[in-house]
Amino acid sequence: MADPRGFITVPERELPPRRPVPLRLMDWKEVYEQGDPGVLRRQAGRCMDCGIPFCHQGCPLGNLIPEWNDLTWRGEGRQAIERLHATNNFPEFTGKLCPAPCESSCVLAINQPAVTIKQVEASIIEQAWNNGWVQPVPPERLTGKTVAVVGSGPAGLAAAQQLTRVGHTVAVFEKDDRIGGLLRYGIPDFKMEKRHLDARLTQMQAEGTRFRAGVEIGVDITWSELRTRYDAVVVATGAPVPRDLAIPGRDALGIHFAMEYLTQANRVQAGDTVPNQITAEGKHVVVLGGGDTGADCIGTAHRQGALSVTNLAIGKQPPSERPESQPWPTQPTLFEVQSAHEEGGERVYLASTVEFLTTEAGEVRAIRVAETEYRDGRRVPKAGTEREIPADLVLLALGFTGAARGTLDEQLGLPFDERGAIRREADYTTGEAGVFVAGDAGRGASLIVWAIAEGRAAAAAVDAYLQGESALPAPVRATDRPLTV
Repeated sequence: MADPRGFITVPERELPPRRPVPLRLMDWKEVYEQGDPGVLRRQAGRCMDCGIPFCHQGCPLGNLIPEWNDLTWRGEGRQAIERLHATNNFPEFTGKLCPAPCESSCVLAINQPAVTIKQVEASIIEQAWNNGWVQPVPPERLTGKTVAVVGSGPAGLAAAQQLTRVGHTVAVFEKDDRIGGLLRYGIPDFKMEKRHLDARLTQMQAEGTRFRAGVEIGVDITWSELRTRYDAVVVATGAPVPRDLAIPGRDALGIHFAMEYLTQANRVQAGDTVPNQITAEGKHVVVLGGGDTGADCIGTAHRQGALSVTNLAIGKQPPSERPESQPWPTQPTLFEVQSAHEEGGERVYLASTVEFLTTEAGEVRAIRVAETEYRDGRRVPKAGTEREIPADLVLLALGFTGAARGTLDEQLGLPFDERGAIRREADYTTGEAGVFVAGDAGRGASLIVWAIAEGRAAAAAVDAYLQGESALPAPVRATDRPLTV
C-alpha cells in the first residue's frame, strides 16, 4: 500500500490547475498545466489499505490501481508503468478521456474526496514517455495466422496490439484517411493532443501491426473477400450513427450533427483544408445535448470565435452530491463542470426544443424552446413556456443509436439488436465463423475504458480460436455491464 496514514494526513483532493481561460482560448493545446510531482506523490499516498479494492470493480480493465499508486508514492515510476501496462494498453488515452468510474468506487470516497486515480494514471504514462520507458514489444515468434481488424478506434487498436504481440500478423483497416477513429477525429486537441496517439501508433508499427487507412471494408474490399484473405476478422467499427431530432425546421441550413462539426475542426487542426467548413466564428451557437460530445462542441465553438454559446439539455440538472438512489460504489450521475464549461456560454436544463425557426433563405435563425415537464413518465414541452433563442449554428450532440448497418448487414449478414448494436455472444463471437465484434459496435456507445477492455478480451477470444487456447487476459465478457442499482 501507499502511505499508511496518507488518507488522514492529506484529506484534500488536489488536481493540476487548468491554464487560464483567456490563454487557452487562443490555442488548441491541452488545458491542464504540468502537474507538480510532489503533489502527485502525496495524492497517490492517499490510497488506503482498504482490504478489498473496489476501484478494481469500477474499472472494466481491472487496473491494479493500489499497486501503481503505491509505486508512484515511493517514486518507482518505471515499476508503476509496468503495472499499469499489465492491464491497459493505452493509459495516456484513458488518463485524459475516461470519466474515471474507478474513482466513484474508491473506498475513500465513502466519506472523503476520492483518490485522484485518473491524474496519477496520466502522470505515470507521461513520465514513462518522457524517460523512454515505453518501447515496442514485438512478438517472440510468428504463428503464421492472419487477423484483420476493421476500425482503428480504441477497441480496434487494443485488439490489434494484443494479437500482434502474441505473434499473429495483424492489419488494421480504417475508412478515414488517418488511423485513430474517434481518437483522431472526434476528440479535440484541447482534451488530448494527437501527438499521444501518433506516438502509440509508432510503437505499434514497430511491433509489427500494419495499418491500412483510407480503405472502407464493404466498398473497397468486400467483407467476403476480407474473410477469405484473413484467418479471423474483428469488427470494431464503433457506434457512429447519431441520434436525430425530428421536429419542424430540421432541414434548415446550419443544423449539423456534432461529429460532422468536430471532425472538420480536427481536420483543420491537422493541417487539412476543409472546403465550406462548418465553423462557429461570428455565430450564435446552440448545442443540443449535455454530454461529453456537447462539451467538446462548446470548447471548439469558443476557440473558433463564436458570438455566444448556449447548451440545452432536456432533463433536470444533475445533483452536485451523490444521491441516495445511486449509492457507493456505483457511478453516480453528477453535475460536472468540464473545462469547456469554464470558458463561457450558458447551460440551460429542462429545455425542450420545439421548433427550428428559419430565414426566407432557409437558414436557421433561432430555436423555439419550452420548459420540460414530466408527464406519465415522459418528458414533454410545457404549454405556455415557449421562448426563442437566437441560433445561426445548431449542433446536435444527442448521443448515438448504434453501429452502421450498411454492408455489415448486406454482405456479412450480421444481425443487429434493438439498440442498434451487432448481436454477439459473451465471447465476442458472431454467427459468422471467425468473425468477432468488439467495442461500441457490439456494446453500443460507451466509455473508452470499456472499448479498450473489450478489445483486449476479444483478442483473447480470437487467439483461442486460432490457436486452441490463449494466455491473453480477458478482463470482461461481452455481456458485462457497469454496476448499477
